[in-house]
Amino acid sequence: MPVPNDHAKPIRKTAKESAFIQIQQWIIDGTLLPGEKLNDIELAKALGVSRTPIRESLQLLEVQGFVEMFPGKATQVTAVEKESITELLPPLAALQALSAELAIPLLSDETISLLESTNKRFSEAVHAQDYFSAIKIDEEFHQIIVDTANNPYIISMIASLQAHVSRLFFHNSIVLTQQSIKEHDQIIDLMKEGNTATVSSVMRDNWLRAIDEFNNLQSE
Repeated sequence: MPVPNDHAKPIRKTAKESAFIQIQQWIIDGTLLPGEKLNDIELAKALGVSRTPIRESLQLLEVQGFVEMFPGKATQVTAVEKESITELLPPLAALQALSAELAIPLLSDETISLLESTNKRFSEAVHAQDYFSAIKIDEEFHQIIVDTANNPYIISMIASLQAHVSRLFFHNSIVLTQQSIKEHDQIIDLMKEGNTATVSSVMRDNWLRAIDEFNNLQSE
C-alpha cells in the first residue's frame, strides 16, 4: 500500500484528528484507490503515530462511508458511487447558499480581499488547466464564506458533504471552467452589495451546474 511521506502534517491537532484528515484526503484525491486494502501498521508508520489513532480514524471513516471494515479480515476503501452526485450536490448547494446569506453581515474588508485573491488563484489554475489545483482552490473559496457565516452546524454538515463531493470531482475528472470564475466574481460583488436573495441563487447554481457537467461527461 504506497503512501507518500512528504505530506504536510496538520498542527495543533490530536493524533486521531491528524490521521483522520490525512487518510481522508488520500482517499479523496485517489492516493488510496477504491477497493484498496488499508494496513494500520503501514499507516501508523507513514503518519508517525501509534496504531490506536489509526484504528479510531478508520472507524470514523467507516461511519462517513469512506472505508469498509471487515472484522478479523481487512479494511478497504469504498467504491466511488458516481451517481450519488445527484444526491450530494443539492443539499450542499442549499447549505452553501445559506452560508453566503449569513456571511454578508459579518463581512470585513479582509475577508473580501481574501475572496478576491483566492478567486484570482483559482482563475490562474483554470487557465493553466491545472484542474487538480483548481478543485482545491475552489474549495478554499467556498470555505472562506462558510467560515465567515460562523454557524457550527452548517460547518459540520458542509464538511461531511464536501468530502464526498470532492472525491467525486477528483475521480470523475470534473473540470471547473471560466464560468465558475465569473460566478465567484459575481458572488463577491453581490455579497459586498448585501444582496442576499441574488447571491443565494447564484451560489446554488454555481454548485448545481456540476450535475450537468457530470452528466455530459458520462454521455461522451
